[in-house]
Amino acid sequence: MYVTPEQIQAAQKANVETLLAVANAQFAAFEKLANINAGAVKSAFEDSIANTRALFGAKDVQEFVTLQNSFAQPAIEKAIAYSKSVYEVATEANSELSRVAERRVAEWNENFVNLLDKVSKNAPAGSDVAVAAVKSMLAAANSAYDNMNKVAKQATEIAEANVAAATETVKGLAKAKKVA
Repeated sequence: MYVTPEQIQAAQKANVETLLAVANAQFAAFEKLANINAGAVKSAFEDSIANTRALFGAKDVQEFVTLQNSFAQPAIEKAIAYSKSVYEVATEANSELSRVAERRVAEWNENFVNLLDKVSKNAPAGSDVAVAAVKSMLAAANSAYDNMNKVAKQATEIAEANVAAATETVKGLAKAKKVA
């Protein structure tokens, strides 16, 4: 069995498509992060100007301290929103890269099984056992890979739930501090 130029070309095309998909996913994530960062910097700058103006307008020390304390809650909420946005972009990028990897692994497995089928047709008598053993090992590896993906997805869901719970806790603490 020989590798034809068409097979080489198809493999190269698949590799380039995978590379482009990964690059596209990374570029989209970087673009989203840049927009989030630009918005955060702009907001922080505008808030600092507004806060400074408000502090300069304070008539006494008590009003100055009250104003300073009033700036904390919005700053905490913006920091939480920023962190949540960055986390969402990272999670989305990770999901996209996982999908690309899963597609590539599926293609590789399909090509490998096809290759085994072709080899087994031209193989000498008695090699069916070896081909069956390789197919069995491939099926076991695929099963292990699927199980690892399921565990990773569950871990991600747990982490997302923990981030949401921590966010709510911080918001609650900030509100309790504001009331006190």
